Amino acid sequence: MNSIDLSIASGKGGTGKTTLSVNLAHYLSQDKKVVLGDLDVEEPNSLLFMDTKLKEENIAYKMVPKWESADCTLCGECATNCNFNAIVALPSEILVFKELCHSCYACSELCPTNSLPMQREKIGTIKVYENGSFDFVEGRLDLGQEMAVPLIAQTMEYIKENFPKHIRLYDAPPGTSCPVIEAAKESDFILLVTEPTPFGLNDLALAVETMKVLEKKFAVVINRYGIGDNRVEEYCKNEGIDIAAKFQNDKEVAKLYAKGELIYPHIKHFRDSLEELVKYIEKLRA
Repeated sequence: MNSIDLSIASGKGGTGKTTLSVNLAHYLSQDKKVVLGDLDVEEPNSLLFMDTKLKEENIAYKMVPKWESADCTLCGECATNCNFNAIVALPSEILVFKELCHSCYACSELCPTNSLPMQREKIGTIKVYENGSFDFVEGRLDLGQEMAVPLIAQTMEYIKENFPKHIRLYDAPPGTSCPVIEAAKESDFILLVTEPTPFGLNDLALAVETMKVLEKKFAVVINRYGIGDNRVEEYCKNEGIDIAAKFQNDKEVAKLYAKGELIYPHIKHFRDSLEELVKYIEKLRA
């Protein structure tokens, strides 16, 4: 299989996205070069399911403006040019709300007196772990930071630069908001993990619409197959969406998950579904 960027996403949390990501990475790494990136930077938990050793840690930053009052004329151009309400111009000072800043540089570049130079602001860490069979990279946002997107982008950039010939798997954040879009927009293919319940179908439909807007190729993976009803299957059939694999609902899977263990080495039907999914992935880059 050639190199591929594959994001594993879901319309809602709790569908089994991380379980699938970790087991898929381990399974593929038996005969392929694989790197798994945890992009759920606000609450990364892939590490819980792996025996790893920290290899490298990098500080992640974003650029934010700092007001220097010496030459400032308080003209208010900075506040006018900020589309994110991160700057407020008062009669006697300029207030910068770093949490709202999107690092677009508009305020700094358009300031007539150069009174808003950009400076680095720590937002989190990018950690690289040795896992024996495959490489693992985790982005982790600092407490109190408001925006996950800059760290997600930097984590993906690090993975692409350092693992150019690998199969690159990304455990994306749940939902359909900006973090998911950032995690998916550069990927070759998206796997949308869902469950056969009314909640699963509702949020799957939202995720599908998001992928269509992004013009991304995608398929569905049904987890906990056997609970709920068949409306997810009917939806996929009506929409012409591939179901790449179905993973049966099984209490033994939940027990292994609760202990932080891999599932496919112990449960045959889970391994069979994983093999089916791998065959589907291989066809993408054949």
